[in-house]
Amino acid sequence: MTDPTPHAALRGAVDLSSLVQRPPQNGQATPPPGAGGDQVVFQTDDSGFGAALELSRTVPVVVAVWASWSEPSTGLVETLERLVRARGGRLVLAAADADRSPQLVQAFQVQSVPTVVAVVAGQPVPLFAGVQPDDVIDQVFDQLLELASQHGVTGQVPVSDETGADAEPQAPVEPPLPPLHQEAYDAIERGDFAAAASAYKTAIAQDPRDQMALAGLAQANLLGRLNGKTLESIRNTAAANPDDLDAQLAVADLDLSGGHVDDAFDRLLTMFPKLDADQKKLVRERLVELFEVVGTEDPRVAVARRRLTNLLF
Repeated sequence: MTDPTPHAALRGAVDLSSLVQRPPQNGQATPPPGAGGDQVVFQTDDSGFGAALELSRTVPVVVAVWASWSEPSTGLVETLERLVRARGGRLVLAAADADRSPQLVQAFQVQSVPTVVAVVAGQPVPLFAGVQPDDVIDQVFDQLLELASQHGVTGQVPVSDETGADAEPQAPVEPPLPPLHQEAYDAIERGDFAAAASAYKTAIAQDPRDQMALAGLAQANLLGRLNGKTLESIRNTAAANPDDLDAQLAVADLDLSGGHVDDAFDRLLTMFPKLDADQKKLVRERLVELFEVVGTEDPRVAVARRRLTNLLF
C-alpha cells in the first residue's frame, strides 16, 4: 500500500498531458457511487481528463480510480465525496472507472483499485492505495492543500447547497493564467510542444525570474522529446546501446516522466565521468532542465546537484 502522504514536490508525467488529446470513447461511463456530477464531484475518463488537468491549475483535483466490481472502491468513493465536499470547494473529486480509463491507469501507475492520486498544476501527486480511515484521509487532504499552496494553487470552485443552487465561494477563484502561460498550455493541449516552449521562452525573456515559465519550458521540452516514442523502443535502444549518450538521455527522460527520479539522475551522473567535454556539457544542461521539471526544492534534486558539482570540480 502506498504511504498515504503527498510527495513534497510535484513531478512531471508525460502521460497526463498526452491524455488531453485522446479522442472520445464510445459509450457512457457508469456513474460511480456518490458522484454528484457537479463542479466539486464529477466523473472523468481518458477522453475527458483534459478538463480535470486544466482545473488542477486552479484547485487541487483528487482522482479516485475505482471499479464497479470492487466493493472497497464503491465505499471509498462515497467517503471521498463526503470529505471533499466538507472542504467547501477547495478540493474537487474526479472519479475514474479503471475499466474505462486504461490510459489513466497507466499514467498513474495504478496497481490495484481503489487508488487515489491528486493533480496539482497539471502534475501528479501520489496519495494512497486501498481504503483508509477518515482521519487519515483528512490528514492527507490537509497536506495536499499545503503542497498546492506552495505552488500557487489556492483557488476554489463554487459549491452547491442542498437545493442545487450555487452558494457563494468562500474565497475568490484563482485568476487566469498570464497570456503567455495560457498560450503555452493551449499549445500543450493540442500537442504542439515546440509552440509551448516558444511561449515559455518569450515569458522568460520578459521576466527571467518567472519560475513557472522556467519549469514550464523544461516540461514542454521533456514532452517534446518523448512525443511519438514508445516505452519499449526507448528502453530497448538504451539497453542495446549502453554507451550511446542520446539513447541514455532518452531513457532518463522516460524514467523521470514516470516518476523514477533517482533512476533518471543516477543514469546520467554515472555516465558523466566517461564523457568528453562536449558530452559533459550536454548532460549538465539536461540535468539542470530535469531539475526544473522535478522542482528545484525537491531533496532528490539537492542530492543530484551536489553529486554533479563534485563531478565537475
